[in-house]
Amino acid sequence: MNALHDGWLDIGRITDIPRQGARVIAAPGGNIAVFRTVDDEVFALADRCPHRGGPLSQGIVHGRRVACPLHDWKIGLDTGHAVAPDEGCAARYPVRVDNGLVRLRLTPDEGCPST
Repeated sequence: MNALHDGWLDIGRITDIPRQGARVIAAPGGNIAVFRTVDDEVFALADRCPHRGGPLSQGIVHGRRVACPLHDWKIGLDTGHAVAPDEGCAARYPVRVDNGLVRLRLTPDEGCPST
C-alpha cells in the first residue's frame, strides 16, 4: 500500500482506475473495491455483494451502480444499498480525489456492516 496522510491512504491516480471499472485494495478488514464512473466520480465499497458475496469489483459499472457478476444484483455506488426489490448493503468507504490522486479511508461509513 501507499502512504497514509492524516488517516487517508494514497492509492494511486484516478487514471489508474479504468472508467466504468474498479481497482481492488487489500485491507485488514477485507478487500475494498474502488470504482470510477464514466463521469470520473469515485466510490469505494466492500468488495463483497450482500447477496452471495460475489466480487463487486468484477461487476459492470453503469451510472452510479454496479451489477454483481454472480446474480446481477444492482448495488448503488453512492449508498452501498441494493436496488429494490433486492435488500442488503455493502459497506461504503470514504474516498476522495485530490489533484488526481485517489485517497481512501480504511474505516467504513456507518450504516452498513463491513462484512
